[in-house]
Amino acid sequence: MPSSPEVLALIPARGGSKSIPRKNILPFAGHPLIAWSIAAGRAAQSVTRVIVSTDYEEIAAVAREYGAETPFMRPAEHSQDNTTDLPVFQHALGWLAEHENYTPDIVVQLRPTSPFRRLWHIDQAVQALVARPEADCCRTVIVPFQNPFKMWTIDPTGRLQALMQNTGFAEPYNQPRQALPDVYWQTGYVDAVWARTILEKNSMTGDQILPLVIDPGDWVDIDSPDDWQRAERLFTEGVVSEADLGYRVTKA
Repeated sequence: MPSSPEVLALIPARGGSKSIPRKNILPFAGHPLIAWSIAAGRAAQSVTRVIVSTDYEEIAAVAREYGAETPFMRPAEHSQDNTTDLPVFQHALGWLAEHENYTPDIVVQLRPTSPFRRLWHIDQAVQALVARPEADCCRTVIVPFQNPFKMWTIDPTGRLQALMQNTGFAEPYNQPRQALPDVYWQTGYVDAVWARTILEKNSMTGDQILPLVIDPGDWVDIDSPDDWQRAERLFTEGVVSEADLGYRVTKA
């Protein structure tokens, strides 16, 4: 285990967003949305390189303007609506190894839809993984606003069926919240994963996953126009500032 691991921050940003067209480069609180993730990666002490994986030249140009590298363009087959993270990251690592002989120890995924990511989220996720080299990855989680032990599905006959089955609890949906197990929701803010997990285990998480528990109040994910408006309002009203995030967004 190297004392100072090579840590690649990879920002996946395809051009075909349906919910908010061109959302990765639309202005958010004065800067393109993707610029916030680039700035976080550049400011993180643990990160040694920031790359954007995109299939869209306009996104690549904006990424370079804000200091990220775009050494390759993502192939169309890895830029579809149903494309998962794994082939995107395998392509990036494969291209870098083949064309630059570059192999990072750790890869950090920074999704551009998370502009409220705190700087310490990145550094502590990497530090947690380095401290536990037997683990496969570390990801940020929060205590959710609703407990899945009290959630339901509806069966084909129209009746409610408890989502959580065979839990060891008698009627967990009727138990007080305090009596139920602690549960956590993955935020998507930071996933720090060993490169070997991606390449050898063909997984973005592997089997041993470490948690980095963050404050639920820090979590905002932009998936819809309503999400965008609420998040931007937090900035304009001063509820969240660049000082809170731990970095400033600037062009390179």
